Amino acid sequence: MMYGFVGLGQIGGPMAGRLAGPGLIVYDVRPEAMTPLVERGALAAARLADVARADLISLMVRDDAQVNKVAAELIPASATGTIIAVHSTIRADTATELAETARPYGVEVVDAPVSGGFIGAAAGTLAVMVGASEAAFARVKEAFAAWAGLVLHMGPVGAGTRAKLARNLLHFVSFAAAAEAQRLAAAAGIPLTALGRIVRHSDAVTGGPGALMIRDTLAPLPPGDPLHEIMSHVLALGDKDLSLALDLAAELGVDAPLARLAHQRLAADLGLEERP
Repeated sequence: MMYGFVGLGQIGGPMAGRLAGPGLIVYDVRPEAMTPLVERGALAAARLADVARADLISLMVRDDAQVNKVAAELIPASATGTIIAVHSTIRADTATELAETARPYGVEVVDAPVSGGFIGAAAGTLAVMVGASEAAFARVKEAFAAWAGLVLHMGPVGAGTRAKLARNLLHFVSFAAAAEAQRLAAAAGIPLTALGRIVRHSDAVTGGPGALMIRDTLAPLPPGDPLHEIMSHVLALGDKDLSLALDLAAELGVDAPLARLAHQRLAADLGLEERP
């Protein structure tokens, strides 16, 4: 199978590097970005449409506008049966609209955004959230495994992007929570770099907030569910610890809106009955 790769930036470059060889054709608006891959046997496309020779084409460009522009050139030039995989974080509707546009050409578009950033790309351990038909997923999963540590089928086209947006919501909201924790620590005279080391160490052990994302439903846990006792224990700890943190914040004059919201919603968010 000939693999095409468009967009050789900070993440796309290392991803394509895992595929480098005579079976890879690459394109980037910066010729120098293609040079290291060509030196390892890849073919450099003189123009974007030349990538349409590939059976599977990965796009790792900046945004919706660039995805649409690249796809508009590739789709009509691609042979029937070609799969175009969009790895960029875009609007979910962009992927489904492109899939509709590609269908008359016999080309299949899948959305397969990645998580793990430059570090994951360099290590070949990215997580991929694939929105595709069952048949298309069967064709891409082995190819994606060359540069990913986890390849999951999230549902039909658009589902991969929706999963990525939910994942990134947690990521960036956690930044706000981290900053709130830093403000409390700073007011209490705690060295911020030391606190950061503690957080990274303990989250690496426990899994951080993702450790609680093990249920396949948001419905309340029935009393007999094995997780009910575990989540009740987590609630007791969280209720105590958040109460103490909020007391300290009040004492030091630190506003902690995320902590207040978390305290208020903790029971329901753990699948337990809300407080009265």
